[in-house]
Parts: sequence; C-alpha cells; structure tokens
Amino acid sequence: MARISRLEKHLSAQRTGLIMFDALNGYLHPRDPAKQKFLADRNIVPNLERLLQGARKVGMTAFYPSGKHAPDGSDTVDRLTDTDMDLGATDAPGAVTKPRFYKDSNDAEVAPELTPAPGDLMVPKHRWNSFFQTDLELQLRVRGIDTIIICGGSTDVGIASTVFAARDLDYGIVVADDACFSARGNNHEFFMTRVFPRMGRVMKVDDIVALMRA
Repeated sequence: MARISRLEKHLSAQRTGLIMFDALNGYLHPRDPAKQKFLADRNIVPNLERLLQGARKVGMTAFYPSGKHAPDGSDTVDRLTDTDMDLGATDAPGAVTKPRFYKDSNDAEVAPELTPAPGDLMVPKHRWNSFFQTDLELQLRVRGIDTIIICGGSTDVGIASTVFAARDLDYGIVVADDACFSARGNNHEFFMTRVFPRMGRVMKVDDIVALMRA
C-alpha cells in the first residue's frame, strides 16, 4: 500500500487551505496602547493582509476558526491554573482563566481588513484547538485539502494547539512566522525555532506567497 506523502513544496489552491486563526477585532485592534504598539512594531495586520491577498490571487480558500464563547460562561470550565493567560499570578481566591471575548460582540468579529470572501468559511470554536468539536477537518477533507497555512495568534495558545492537532491528523503544515504573534516573553520565538520546525515548515509571509499556485 502506498504511503501518504506531504512532500509537495508548492502550495496549490486545490490542496492547501489558509487558516486565519482568531483574526478578530479584539486581538488585532486592542484597546490597550501597549498591545497596539506591539502589533504595529511587528507589522502583524499588514502581514496577515498580504498573506490573505496572496491566497485570494490564486483562488485558495480561507478558513476562519474564531472563538464564539457564550457570554454567560455556560460553554467554559473553571479550572485551577498556576498563572493567568499573561503568566501573572492567580493566587487570589477564586481566580480563574476566562475567555477574552464573547460571541455577538464587536471584539469577536473578524477584523475589517481580513473580511472573509465568498467561498471562505467561518469555523466557530469553543476551545484553543481549531479542530476540537468543530467541522474544520470535514470542510478541509471534502475540498481535498491536505495542507494548511496557519497564521494569527496567539502562537503559544491557539496556534500551537491547532498545529499539534493538524500534525496528528496528518496534514502538511506551514506556519507563517511573521503573521503569528505572542506577547508572552520569548514564547513566539521558542515555538517557531524549537517546536514547529519538527512538525512542518516555518516560513515568512513573502516566502509563503511565492509558493502559492492556482
């Protein structure tokens, strides 16, 4: 029996999908000036736009896994953790990690620069991993897509969780280094240099676009 291969270097629109992970207003247009500067210094939104435009040019489908958490907290679980999401202490009584944003809010809408086009697919999710109890895998499979390009944030949270899942589902993986982000110390660099290269390819946006084919 022939083995499955993911050795094709080019990224054809027929076999490749662009994963725009949590490309939402709340993350890409934060109210916090420090976070605004962080994203601007790294050119994150323009890089995401350039990647999406490259996909559009060759007819590649974009998928938008996006947090759609219930405002009343009914779809989340309170748990004890050593830190909060920003690695701060959680030693206050009853301190728990909660979703940043909730469905039906402006923060949970796709950033206007990255608006889905006809044929693109929104993927509501309730956990970090884009594949967990969503129809993402089904939607990729029925389109014959066996390779994903992933971008967005955070690198060490949803991006990492989704990449691990994609690897176990035997997808070819390309991670857009300069279109992913994490503000937590050197976590972004750690995953891009020490973790993701063992599961797929870590590339810059311009190099990814250069490999896209109709």
